[in-house]
This record gives sequence, C-alpha cells and structure tokens, in this order.
Amino acid sequence: MQKVLMIIPAYNEEKSILDVVKEMKKVKCDDVLIDYIIINDGSRDKTREICIQNDLNFIDLPCNLGIGGAVQTGYKYAFYKEYDIAIQFDGDNQHDGAFIPHLIQEINKGNDMVIGSRFVSDLSEFKSSALRRFGINILSGIIKVCTGVKVYDVTSGYRACNKKLIEYFAYKYPVDYPEPDTLVQVLKKGMKVLEIPVKMRERKEGKSSINGFKSAYYMIKVTLAIIIAAISTRSDK
Repeated sequence: MQKVLMIIPAYNEEKSILDVVKEMKKVKCDDVLIDYIIINDGSRDKTREICIQNDLNFIDLPCNLGIGGAVQTGYKYAFYKEYDIAIQFDGDNQHDGAFIPHLIQEINKGNDMVIGSRFVSDLSEFKSSALRRFGINILSGIIKVCTGVKVYDVTSGYRACNKKLIEYFAYKYPVDYPEPDTLVQVLKKGMKVLEIPVKMRERKEGKSSINGFKSAYYMIKVTLAIIIAAISTRSDK
C-alpha cells in the first residue's frame, strides 16, 4: 500500500487546526494510506494544547523556525518514515482536502511535483488580493525567464512531491518563503512539475505574514532568491 504524508505547518492556528485534521481524516483514496503530521512552529497561542488534548499527531518545535524550517521538518519526518508521497497542506484551513486524491494521482503518473493552483482555471473563487496576484504574476514571469517553464501559482503551498523530492527537500530547503525558490530548483534539475486546478478558501482566522511593507521586501528577497537558485542549481540531466 502506498504511504502518503500530509505535512501541516502551523503557527498560531488554534482556531483552525482541528478543522484541518478533521478534513484530513475524511479523505479516502484506494490503496493509499494517508497520514498527517502537524508541525507546531513555536506557536504562541493554544495550538500545542489543542494538539495534546485531542491526541493529534504533531511535532513541537521549541522555537519559531518560519515556514521553511517547519515544512522541512515535515519532509525530514517523511523521509525517515519512508513515505512515498508528501503533500504540503496549510494549517489555516484555506486548502480543500477534496483535491488530495487528484494530487496523488498526478504524482503516480510520473510527475515529481504537482501544484494545486488557483490560476489555471476558474475553479477556485478565492484567488487572493489584486496586489498579491500582481506580485505572483511578476514572480511567474521571472521563473519563466530563468527556467523556460511557465508556472502560474508560484506561491501555492498546496503541493505534492514524490519520494525523490522528499529526500532532496529533507536535506535542502530554503528558510524564508520557499515555494518560488524550491520551484526553480526543481525545474532547473529537470524534474517534472504539473499544475492542476484546485479550490482554495479565504482565510477566516488569523492573518497573512505578508502584508504592507513586507510585500515589497518579499518581492525583492524572493526575486534575488530565484535568480541565485537558477544560477546555482545543477541540472540532473
């Protein structure tokens, strides 16, 4: 039976984490065992207490490592536990678990990474703010120039990876805002990346870590990271 791990990074997600896990447990896929692991990234609210009280599967990081450190912890867990597929799934309840079987199916067709995308169809009503979409379009263009491949939802955290990428990310994963950076690494190494349409929900609780002045800082930092990744990543071809 194929083993799939849902990696759920959580920072101050006390109001949503139980709903996320309940959604995980509803997902069924033939001949596939779907597990989950919550990475509690030094939350300051009651996320840890909720995980303990409800006997949830979680790793408790002693301090906040940021999204990159939290997700890499999940990949390390997936690698050492020998999972076949790992799927990133946000702890804020924005991702729709109904599309998990579709991600698994496309990985099993031979893709190395499958991205759940808001922008390849009109399936997802929530597509983030106009300013955020403008920034995503710019990053998409930069990645196209660097890799020759057009990816629309370059910041999507709803991603599935095969066993080869699980091992790669367990040892090499950027700390800050890693989705565009790792996407460039994967494409430059000649791996197969596919976008499929998914539904995403608007965040109901908490707030994004990228807003206001941070948006400009994010664009500058990620642009530089993309260029460096494109230059430094060696192709496996």
